[in-house]
Amino acid sequence: MSTQTAIRESRVSRTAATALMLVLAVYFLLPIYFLLVAATKPQGDLASTFGLAFSHFDLAENLGTLFTRSDGVFGRWALNSVIYAVLGAAVGTLISALCGYALATFTFRGREFLFNVILGGVLVPTTALALPLFLLFSATGIVNTYLAVFLPSIVSPFGVYLARIFTVAAVPREIVESARLDGAGEFRTFFSVAFKLLTPSLVTIFLFQFVGIWNNFFLPMVMLQKESLFPITLGLYEWNGQTARVSLLQESVITGALVSIVPVIIVFVLLQRFWRTGLASGALK
Repeated sequence: MSTQTAIRESRVSRTAATALMLVLAVYFLLPIYFLLVAATKPQGDLASTFGLAFSHFDLAENLGTLFTRSDGVFGRWALNSVIYAVLGAAVGTLISALCGYALATFTFRGREFLFNVILGGVLVPTTALALPLFLLFSATGIVNTYLAVFLPSIVSPFGVYLARIFTVAAVPREIVESARLDGAGEFRTFFSVAFKLLTPSLVTIFLFQFVGIWNNFFLPMVMLQKESLFPITLGLYEWNGQTARVSLLQESVITGALVSIVPVIIVFVLLQRFWRTGLASGALK
C-alpha cells in the first residue's frame, strides 16, 4: 500500500511539475509569438486585428522597409550592436578569466579584500555609474565614440567572480604547479593549461557578457549623440519616440525588435553546442 501511495504521489508530482513548466513556457514564449505575429502584419492591421492572430503575411515587405528606411540606418545599428557585443564580450571574458585565475592561484596580501571589493562591484547598478563615466569620458574626449560604449562593457565584476569560482573548481593546483616546475611562465600556463580546462566555463561568462551588452540601453543613451553610432536598442527607442508624428514607424519598430532577438538566439544555440562539446572533452580527459 505504501509503495502504491509513493508511486501515485510521484505521478502527481511529475504531472504538477510538467504543468508548471508548461505554464512558464507559455508565459515566456507568448511575447515572442506576439512579436512574430505583429511583425508579419501591415501597418493598418496592427490596431484593427487581434494581436495573436495572423492576417496578411507581409514579413518580407516589412523587413525590406526596415532595412531601407532612413538610408538603411538600421543595418548600421545592427552592425554596431554586433561590434559592441561580440568584441566587448570576447575582451571582457578574457579579462575576467585572467583576473579570476590570478585571484584563485596566486597568494598575496590583500587578496581577499580585493575579491570582496569586486563582489561589492557586482551590487552597484550600472545606472549609478553612468554619470561618473560620462564625466570621466568627457574629460578624456571619448564621448560620442565607439570607445565610450566599448570600454565600460569589457569590465565585469560578476565575470571575475565567476572566473575565480570556475578556476577553483576546474583547474587543479597540482597541474598549475607541474607546469611551473617544467619552466612554463604564468601566461603560458594560463593559455596552455588553464584556458583549455576553463573553456566551458568561459562560454558561460561570454554569454552573460554578450546578452548584457546586446541589451544595454542606458549607457549608449548617455554616451552617444551620433545616430550612426547607435546600437539597435537605442535606435529603436529613437524611432519609437517618433511614432506619434510618423505612425508608419511603428511597424518598423516591431519588425526591428523581432530582428534584434535573432542574433541572441543564434549565439545561444551555437555556444550551447560548443559548451556541450567542451564538457564532453573535459570528461574524456
